[in-house]
Amino acid sequence: MAVTGRTPQSSPTVAILGAGVSGLCMAIQLKKAGIDSFTLFEKSEKVGGTWYENVYPGAACDVPSHFYCYSFEPNPDWSHKFSGQAEIREYLERTAHKYGIVPHIRFGTEIAAASFDEHAGRWRLRTTRGEEIAADVLVSGTGQLNRPLVPDLPGLAEFEGRQFHSARWDHGCDLAGKNVVVVGNGASAIQFIPKLAAVAKQVTILQRSANWVVPRGDYAYSERAKRFFRRFPALARLYRWYFYWQLEKNFMAFAGEGFWARFFQKGASLYLRASIPDPELRRKLTPDYRVGCKRILIDDDFYPSLMRPNVAVETHPIQQIERDGVRTADGELHPADVLVLATGFQATSFLAPIQIEGLGGKKLEHAWQGGAEAHLGLTVAGFPNFFMMYGPNTNLGHNSIIFMIECQVRYAVQCVLEIARHGLAWLDVRSDVMASFNADVQRELARTAWAAGCKSWYKTAAGKVTNNWSSFTVAYWWRTRRPDFSKFNAVPRRS
Repeated sequence: MAVTGRTPQSSPTVAILGAGVSGLCMAIQLKKAGIDSFTLFEKSEKVGGTWYENVYPGAACDVPSHFYCYSFEPNPDWSHKFSGQAEIREYLERTAHKYGIVPHIRFGTEIAAASFDEHAGRWRLRTTRGEEIAADVLVSGTGQLNRPLVPDLPGLAEFEGRQFHSARWDHGCDLAGKNVVVVGNGASAIQFIPKLAAVAKQVTILQRSANWVVPRGDYAYSERAKRFFRRFPALARLYRWYFYWQLEKNFMAFAGEGFWARFFQKGASLYLRASIPDPELRRKLTPDYRVGCKRILIDDDFYPSLMRPNVAVETHPIQQIERDGVRTADGELHPADVLVLATGFQATSFLAPIQIEGLGGKKLEHAWQGGAEAHLGLTVAGFPNFFMMYGPNTNLGHNSIIFMIECQVRYAVQCVLEIARHGLAWLDVRSDVMASFNADVQRELARTAWAAGCKSWYKTAAGKVTNNWSSFTVAYWWRTRRPDFSKFNAVPRRS
């Protein structure tokens, strides 16, 4: 999804927050469009974003590899249908070098705040070290899943063993022969629990609610298959699109409560029954909500690992963390040498803790008091020349987020080119346009599984779905293929 356009005579300077999937994609497409005046600010020491930071055992993607990559940079050498963290990070590193992006990256630089200077028509950024930086355009590539959520568990500070969040895995902690208590059973947990079960003395999973799980069906690609993908790139692209439509059709299971929803839920129920013969354990693992209300988990090894004699699933709530274990509401103490918090991310906070101020000193956190929202998940009224990748209501429950990111990047680059062509100080989406868009999105979401009666990271505490897109991804592609500049306030730069 490359963006083309004539090279501007005076390119706007662009600050990109993050050198993960979104930030790299934005940088590459800016370069292709003839704009080299960009800098990526990455708080870590290497590219990769979530694929650099999340290094827990078994970390892997739940979207097929040939579709979890950029459309303009296919990879014929994926080792498996679903590739692991290290392979994905290596792909991103290789891509960053190939397209000459690395010299544009400032590693070890975290942005603490950004405010829009209306008089100058520029963003003023401040790093955590106090450095001041100016840019015409600000692009957020920080994503939704970058800030680990550590719950306020009573007594957590009193625990005398090792403890860490799964997104900040402590590889120096030897888990062999240990009693390990895992708090949570979400998308990360189901990937690392089988690895823990193979080495730990005992693994106790403290489950707040059950998840719908479907088989991954992973397999390795042979060398012959890789040679085929290299030799016939057109057929490899068709293979990629096969995965796209396979995933796209799954939206029908979440869009309503008709045949496809019942069919999907029946399939997940049969998988649970076939995998867990113990009726009591199966009862614990059976969700009490509609399929899709929470993130559907995809794995081949999770259910089998729960059948091991050294693995237990506990459904009583946590009462207290004690120095040597976790006591649940039934009074039982679960001994723990190691406590692993698989408690997810602060997904609905989006750009926090970065402080963003727009026109008139308007704070983004105040604008989002009722829940984050943006036009097309990309632009927010009152925050000119500011574009978000993977912003509000652009997450998916059925397809590849990289597809959405490429749509967003194409849209944002066209906006940057518009600013350059017409010498604009800024573009600011109209508030009525944003309000109308979000009313439509929330009306569509109200009919989906994501708005059903369960708690999930898709929603705010008040129940507003701020994370997920409300329709098919092809609908999002259609709406973002070209910006409608009549929906923006365009302010010319002062001479």
